[in-house]
Amino acid sequence: MLVDFQSLPDTSRIWIYQCNRTFSDEEVVEVKNGLSGFLEEWTAHGSSLRAAYELRYNRFIVIGLDQSMASASGCSIDASVHFIQSLEEKFKVDLLDKMNVSYKQGEYIAYKNLKDFKKMAKDRAVSKNTIVFNNLVATKQEYLENWEVPASESWHARFM
Repeated sequence: MLVDFQSLPDTSRIWIYQCNRTFSDEEVVEVKNGLSGFLEEWTAHGSSLRAAYELRYNRFIVIGLDQSMASASGCSIDASVHFIQSLEEKFKVDLLDKMNVSYKQGEYIAYKNLKDFKKMAKDRAVSKNTIVFNNLVATKQEYLENWEVPASESWHARFM
């Protein structure tokens, strides 16, 4: 069952998929329609899942699940991954590669593979104050408080 993201409790489970590029305005409409359709029908062992999404910066797909009613099962998580893979194929983008880093350069969001980001940190092209996206957050509260943070406050700090 699709609900408004703001209505999810802070304990809701979160999955974040970062895109290797910004979706166009036309693609955003299609992605949102696809997410709405998928989450409306998303179930675990026949029970509806109370879920929501956000599409941040036209680049990050954030799926939230209120686990107080029903938790995601292995099969339902697999279904969500298959849905994300279908978006990758349809739009020719990468959404599942966890070995990449997104960070802010002014108002621009940069996307680099981890090896290049480490080199940039070594060369001081990025610093502990660089705003990074910590896609490892697990709950809505962590997402709201610790997703978009200075590198010094994220797992990225080990490279600074």
